[in-house]
Amino acid sequence: MSTTGGIKVFSGNANRELTLEICNYLSCDPGSATIGRFSDGEFNFQITENVRGGDIFIVQPTCPPTDANLMELLVMLDAFRRSSAERVTAVIPYYGYARSDKKDRPRVPIAAKLVSNLIATAGAHRVLTMDLHAAQIQGFFDIPVDHLYAAPVFIGHYQANPMPNLTVVAPDTGGAERARAYAKRLNAELALCDKRREKANVAEVMNVVGDVRGRNCLVVDDMCDTGGSLTKVAKALKSAGAASIHACFTHAVLSGHACEQLAKSDIEQVVTTNTIPFNESKSEADNIKVLSIAPLLAKAIKSIHEETSVSSLFV
Repeated sequence: MSTTGGIKVFSGNANRELTLEICNYLSCDPGSATIGRFSDGEFNFQITENVRGGDIFIVQPTCPPTDANLMELLVMLDAFRRSSAERVTAVIPYYGYARSDKKDRPRVPIAAKLVSNLIATAGAHRVLTMDLHAAQIQGFFDIPVDHLYAAPVFIGHYQANPMPNLTVVAPDTGGAERARAYAKRLNAELALCDKRREKANVAEVMNVVGDVRGRNCLVVDDMCDTGGSLTKVAKALKSAGAASIHACFTHAVLSGHACEQLAKSDIEQVVTTNTIPFNESKSEADNIKVLSIAPLLAKAIKSIHEETSVSSLFV
């Protein structure tokens, strides 16, 4: 679906700083809208410029507070649909409810599918997202999905700051493919941890598969929530004789005492991105470095608008 109107980038409250960065790379001003809350807490949104026939991009990660940010996205989508925008793309750097992607226990929802239905029904014509927790979520949508990866950002960082005797570690068997891709690009060895999860947000690392003794280890993952899994993986690697432990993950959810756990862990440095705002409440850990994914998202937005290939941005 091509558009004849100009590109316009709007933002909710979830990550306005990222939106401003994206607009800076695109050399455009953020879209004009009034954003607020009614006295009862309901989201109040009004577009204050003409968007008829426009190619609209709404940057809104559905990060905590997840329900509030998701509702903001849905309300904004509805507003643009009713304002005759020609195409509306939901730019969701972090896709909330992604961990609820299957029925792995009796009588549980598949919330990731429910959210995809809500986004399409609200008026999105396509979705631009990054490092989904489960790749099959792309298939939950009946509209086009461009699924980007933060790997080029991380790999560029580690190529500029190389570590000798590097072993890339998958924190669980599900992350083996991701870790293998990093290892190939960084000319590193590969190892993984066999992890058993008894219940949500509680993980127990059983053993390390692969030789990490005397090596510098880089644990790669898509997200970090409570930090429990990551710190236990680091402890297991340390017990297996790793010389140093580093970690990188795309989505810094970092809920509860996660930053405190990371600061006290065996991890020397954590590298993450700004798909989720890294605010003052997450600043307890001084071993965390934040890289920007704004250039990557800006390139994807430009490609979508110009109807050129986005596949060159995939890794």
